[in-house]
Amino acid sequence: MKLSPLLIKKQEFEKSMRGYNIDEVQAFLEKVASEMEELINENEAMENEVEKLNDKVNEFQKVEKNLQDTLIKAQENTTKTLESAKNQTTLLIKEAEIKASQIVENAKKNADEIRNAVMNLREEKDLIVARLKAIVNTQANHLEGKVKEAGEEKEKPVKPEEKEKLDIDVDDIVDKLL
Repeated sequence: MKLSPLLIKKQEFEKSMRGYNIDEVQAFLEKVASEMEELINENEAMENEVEKLNDKVNEFQKVEKNLQDTLIKAQENTTKTLESAKNQTTLLIKEAEIKASQIVENAKKNADEIRNAVMNLREEKDLIVARLKAIVNTQANHLEGKVKEAGEEKEKPVKPEEKEKLDIDVDDIVDKLL
């Protein structure tokens, strides 16, 4: 199943007694959905721009082919006409090559920008995961403390071997969130 902003916004989770705060989860899903929508729009815009640039390159290739045809026709003419046509064609080819190289350079820059944006997004994702782990760790420690306090209030002191330890796997919780 491919994720979309709409699927993220409509995602529902089962409710449990000790579940997450529904408003926080919904707010986070809304934020993720809007960022994903922005990225999709940006990606579509970049794809459109690449398509336009490819069209321009094709046009320049057609121009180059036409120039080569013109050169062949010019060879059938007199030597003077031939020299004139060769000079004109050479200039037009150089201009086409310069424009084509500029287009290719711009396309490379755009690709680099996209690549950098993807790397930045990956770094941001890693940062968010690290923050989530820290939050879950903090909440787990807090929960363990509350459980210990509740156990101490209800029971008489128990030997350390007999105490039940609350085992929380933080990595497992973060993986489920992702």
